[in-house]
Amino acid sequence: MANLDWTRLGFAYRKTNTILSCSYKDGEWGPVESHTDDNLTISAFAGALHYSVECFEGLKAFRGADGKVRLFRPEENAKRLQRSANFIGIAAPSVDRFLEMCVRVVKENIDFLPPYGSQASMYLRPTLIGVNPQLGVKSSTECLFLMLCAPVGAYTGGTLQPSYTVISRDYDRAAPNGTGSFKLGCNYAASLYSYNLAHKLGYEAVLYLDPSHHAYIDEFGSSNFFAIRDNSYITPKSDSILPSITNKSLETVAKELGMTVERRQVPVEELSSFEEVGECGTAVVITPVYRIDDKPALESQEVKPYLFGSKDQCGPKSLKLYKMIRGIQDGEIEDPFGWCLFV
Repeated sequence: MANLDWTRLGFAYRKTNTILSCSYKDGEWGPVESHTDDNLTISAFAGALHYSVECFEGLKAFRGADGKVRLFRPEENAKRLQRSANFIGIAAPSVDRFLEMCVRVVKENIDFLPPYGSQASMYLRPTLIGVNPQLGVKSSTECLFLMLCAPVGAYTGGTLQPSYTVISRDYDRAAPNGTGSFKLGCNYAASLYSYNLAHKLGYEAVLYLDPSHHAYIDEFGSSNFFAIRDNSYITPKSDSILPSITNKSLETVAKELGMTVERRQVPVEELSSFEEVGECGTAVVITPVYRIDDKPALESQEVKPYLFGSKDQCGPKSLKLYKMIRGIQDGEIEDPFGWCLFV
């Protein structure tokens, strides 16, 4: 096992044993190759470099209490990658090829899989890029599919540490009828200016509104939004939101725990009625939010704050949801949904 302090990993790049690649050319996929070097050689004219012809995924592998290694819902990631690739007009690997490469990259880098109980995991980053030389704005005809991994801790640092966030009214993450519901790098690039500005102002995340009217909640820059009121799990419905696999899983768990699930438009003003609010995604599962500031503009001095629960701890219902998801991932409780793929 790698000589790392598993409790202090954070969410950052670390060199591992190998990465995997598979090339698409002349209408077919080639063999899977393993590389100890994670540097690539591609054309300077590759579509990925000029027109963001690329999409990616994120999922995790866990070492369980029973000693078994689990991947959490990788088939859902394979399908979502295919959906993203189809939108930008490039070839995507089959679900079977995707799963094969997930399992193989974990096995080849097993020394970097954190031990059970460390609250750490192995993050997998499947990445699909257009690589053939081109000048025109068009879909790439040749692609490179990469399967990358790294040991990670919590994305934001402290596990379940509530965060302080701000609504962005003067910047959008996605356009109406645009790319927001697909996992494309361009969406994250579009969020960087407002995120960097918000971070300088002391906020840990940015909450974006619907790009058409700025009247309804969409999602955070790197995760979905959810709220809890009474016994209901509430999450926005919008064509510009990325369909989060974690959010989908939390909805299922909420129903299993006897909660009502509401996926619908969520007006900004409804924030005042919520008991708990959180971010949810692969990197964090859940990050509780204790305060959201609503401003006319990010740098405005005019602030309408919305407060939720405690600044120091996760709300009780969010914690219950989190513990069931993590319990399934860690093999501490039975997986009643058949979500985990064993390595």
